Amino acid sequence: MTKQILITNDGSYTVAIPEMNVTYHNIHGALQESVHIYIQTGFRFALPFINFETISVFEMGFGTGLNAILTLQEAIRLQRKVYYYTTEAFPLSLQEAKLLQQDKLLNTGHLAMRLHEAAWEQDILINEYFILHKTRQPLLELSLKTPFDIVYFDAFAPTVQPELWTETVFAHIYQHLNKNGVLATYSSKVIVRKAMQAVGFAVEKLAGPKGKAEIVRAMKK
Repeated sequence: MTKQILITNDGSYTVAIPEMNVTYHNIHGALQESVHIYIQTGFRFALPFINFETISVFEMGFGTGLNAILTLQEAIRLQRKVYYYTTEAFPLSLQEAKLLQQDKLLNTGHLAMRLHEAAWEQDILINEYFILHKTRQPLLELSLKTPFDIVYFDAFAPTVQPELWTETVFAHIYQHLNKNGVLATYSSKVIVRKAMQAVGFAVEKLAGPKGKAEIVRAMKK
């Protein structure tokens, strides 16, 4: 599978897969998109509802690792421990990851590359506030032992991977969310919202980042 590194309008990089006709982020800006959808709408919104010492985050689609490094920055800023569990079917090579220049963009030393270099299928201590677990296992085959507080649902679009946007998938996630757990995603399609609502999520549409009219936040109340 051929991957291309593209620069987006805010100066951050994303990845395109021509044969699937997809990009990992909106061309208007990968960084501004991730901050808006996953950090502001997901992570920061969820914080007041989390009563545990460690914040548990599940990401569907590790991709470029941008959501993970931004969450790591939040953990350091807040001095809160984060356990970050993520699955990825099409991981980048280390050479591809270097081309993203995330450490330079975010002034994070070597932390972004440490996320990409981390071994798969095991818990890896990145720093005192962040443990990363990357897996290649399909979502429905995961044996999730830890309930999560926050979910970043960042799979390819429903038109590309419709099997990941179903009631079955969202029921699996719902079962593994703590009470008041929050799911954030970029897709606000009717079929997505209906699938979430069918399994018990309270769903709201919110204004999206530049280039995206609406996004969704769902909550287990």
